[in-house]
Amino acid sequence: MSDFQNILFVVEDGVATLTLNRPQALNALTLDLMYEVQEALAQIKADPSIRAMILTGAGRGFCSGQDLRNRPPAGTDIVKVYMDCYFRAIEAIRTARVPVIVAINGTAAGAGFSLALAGDILISARSAKFIQVFSRIGLIPDCGSTYLLPQAIGRARSLRMMLTNEPLMAEQAVEWGFVSECVDDDDLMAAAGDLATKLAKGPTRALAETRAMVDAAEENSFETQFRRELEVNSELRVSYDAQEGVAAFLEKRQAAFRGE
Repeated sequence: MSDFQNILFVVEDGVATLTLNRPQALNALTLDLMYEVQEALAQIKADPSIRAMILTGAGRGFCSGQDLRNRPPAGTDIVKVYMDCYFRAIEAIRTARVPVIVAINGTAAGAGFSLALAGDILISARSAKFIQVFSRIGLIPDCGSTYLLPQAIGRARSLRMMLTNEPLMAEQAVEWGFVSECVDDDDLMAAAGDLATKLAKGPTRALAETRAMVDAAEENSFETQFRRELEVNSELRVSYDAQEGVAAFLEKRQAAFRGE
């Protein structure tokens, strides 16, 4: 494992836990931190023993967004730098080889909100809140916010959050559908851990392909999506996990998936 300075990265029993570790700055994002996120996701991709991931933050907040003091030098090609750094990190989460659970332990603001939305299943502490903040500093939402948030809650609710900067509390986030579960603060990591352990025992490739298919449905026609489902399942049927799953079903026993 790499010697990270801005994140904690621990693997135990097939579950990788990536913790944003700048609690003194409410885990504000920096270029170095996001490059470390990329490296951690690369390790997950390369290690077949890892079969689920938890993303969370250290201290009392999940992530307060980009650290505005951490800017590239004047004259830098900002678009290139942030595409290489922030986009690749967030896209690595969105397309991870394993299911990604986001355990939101406090405020998720700005780019931190985008980072949370990149995960597959969001579980929130009851005290957590979500806020856009961009227009407060005269900017538009970035780090994928204008793509991820409308997909999660629709255009009208997204614009309300983006234009007003009104915070959304955890229980309302569950009602709006982008957070799957809200738990007492002290129970957050246990809830995330239980779910990660369950997913880590599943058919890893099929779980990742399921996410990819759901994401593709936004742009595909019904016929294209129907056909692609058949094509992906044709590929999966020769895998160990699919063969084990069918055998276990016929034999009326619990499948012992290996992530293969």
